[in-house]
Amino acid sequence: MTKYIFKRIGYMIIVFFVVSFLMYSVYNLIPTDPARAELEPLKQSLKPEEYEARYQALRKEYGLDDPIPVRYARWMGLAKDTRTESFHGMLQGYFGYSSLYKKDVAEIIPDRMENTIFINIFSTILALGITIPLGIYCAVHKNGIVDKITQVITIIGYSIPVYIIALIFIWIFAVQLELFPVTGSQTPGSDYTGMKQFLDRLYYISLPVIVMTFGSLGGMTRYVRAAMIESLSQDYIRTARAKGLREKVVIYSHAWRNALLPVITVIIGWFLGIFGGSVIIENTFGLNGMGALYYQGLMNNDFELALAIQMFYIVVSLLGQLAMDLSYGLVDPRVRVDK
Repeated sequence: MTKYIFKRIGYMIIVFFVVSFLMYSVYNLIPTDPARAELEPLKQSLKPEEYEARYQALRKEYGLDDPIPVRYARWMGLAKDTRTESFHGMLQGYFGYSSLYKKDVAEIIPDRMENTIFINIFSTILALGITIPLGIYCAVHKNGIVDKITQVITIIGYSIPVYIIALIFIWIFAVQLELFPVTGSQTPGSDYTGMKQFLDRLYYISLPVIVMTFGSLGGMTRYVRAAMIESLSQDYIRTARAKGLREKVVIYSHAWRNALLPVITVIIGWFLGIFGGSVIIENTFGLNGMGALYYQGLMNNDFELALAIQMFYIVVSLLGQLAMDLSYGLVDPRVRVDK
């Protein structure tokens, strides 16, 4: 097991550097100029010669005329920074400077990540709490009334884009029924603390959580149902029933554990999504999370911020792949991760 983990970590490091270089190259191919953007407010007050001299000096200071591999090495922290004459990059914990917020990216992300985790953890738990039992029930009672109704609902939920679902739910729950607010994550001007603050935030995120949960029901329910139907059709299930085992033992101890193997990828992917946020949901409901922050960085040409968030997503994805591989061995002893 230990040997396998170290081997996988080695692969992850290689993939990280390859993907990060590709992402850095893509962002730097976008026609933007940080030096010119910094001098733009002074353009009217400077003479053309002075403006050009400052512009060229800034390009040299930022190393913008260097080849992309050299700039990547400085950004990653593998080479010395031209301004500080020291190693000052991602490997040293420096994620860049946000031109939009005028401060280091590392100071911006924690608060936004807290909001994203707070929102997504409730929708993930709620979705798993509904889809897993519902998928198992539909598989056990295949072609029953509940199964047929569920199939229709899940196909509709799976087919409709999440922003359409959001608009429909806003019209129903916020406009017609007036049960939930549309935007924000807490009561404006409130200074609640403790449990009152928690309940206030929970009330404001209720509608986004409902939308995110409904949007996830279709795919996950169908995954669980299909995996359970396949598992229940195997010979070992007929053998277990022939031996006189209770139906609950057959379903949950035998069928569900074997059906969990293909489903576990989706489940872990959902948990990893807690850190990623949702660009559409967060912008629709005015929630200050990671998804909205990433969108703001892209729309305002703040590529230092957007690239740092993208690298965070890459690290989370790589760790998720490792978690999936290890979880296969825990769920199914036949999967040997020590070889």
